[in-house]
Amino acid sequence: MKAWSAALGSELAGWPGVASRPMFGFSALYRGKHIFAILPRTRGMGSANSLAFKLENAKPRIFLELRDEPRISTTVMRASRWFVFELTADSDLNDALDWLRIAYEAAR
Repeated sequence: MKAWSAALGSELAGWPGVASRPMFGFSALYRGKHIFAILPRTRGMGSANSLAFKLENAKPRIFLELRDEPRISTTVMRASRWFVFELTADSDLNDALDWLRIAYEAAR
């Protein structure tokens, strides 16, 4: 997961207004003042191969897509709209990046 997390972090660092800050074994990703994702550094969110993202202002159709995605689960922080994406292979990186992009766009 460290390699996957590093690859995702490098990609996200190039997005406008994205800042990364360490947070309890994770890298917290912000768009301006709004947190939109957590990538693992020394521990995972749920499992060792997972990342979390926040969908604060997403459109209703996004929540329907979440329900149909088997790699996504909710967390105890569901009320604050946090979701966990489980990576199992390199091929999951593009889908993880798509969800991170949606979270980034919702963080306005």
